[in-house]
Amino acid sequence: MTDRVMFNAAIAAGWRRSSYSNSEGGSCLEVLDGHRQGVPVRDSKNPHGPTVIVPASAWSTFVTAVRSGGFPS
Repeated sequence: MTDRVMFNAAIAAGWRRSSYSNSEGGSCLEVLDGHRQGVPVRDSKNPHGPTVIVPASAWSTFVTAVRSGGFPS
């Protein structure tokens, strides 16, 4: 099975939306857990658009910074 086929199969498994997402048309991200090459991230309003795969260590650093207030609003 190719990486693309495996990734497409993973897409069917389901994405999870950012807890900061809302239904008012704001900026919404979705991530897919369990991908062996990192954390796929996409725009929830454009699910067939591009997907960025972020290295797991970089994603963990980003999430830690968000949780600790490293990106004030």
